Amino acid sequence: MSILERRLKLQTLFEEILGSREAYFQPPENQKISYPAIIYHLEDIDNTFADNLVYGQRRVYNVTVISKDPDNDIVDKISQLPTCRFNRHYAADNLNHDVFILYY
Repeated sequence: MSILERRLKLQTLFEEILGSREAYFQPPENQKISYPAIIYHLEDIDNTFADNLVYGQRRVYNVTVISKDPDNDIVDKISQLPTCRFNRHYAADNLNHDVFILYY
């Protein structure tokens, strides 16, 4: 599976969790967003080495769930994904932001 196909699979997963198409990969600043939404971007590439060669690789994404509701169940669904860990919560512009690190 190509890198693009894998990311599009992740996009589909986020849209299923949301029940809408409000999942955005690296959206431009002027993008109109409806909430709740998920915004994600590539944070890192985690390589596994053997004999000084890369034999395994996972992409690491910074995933932010943005919602007006501080008790949004989307946060629970994202936090239960395999290889996902909660990073932090903050509020800005009357919106709740829950940030996760996802190895995918």
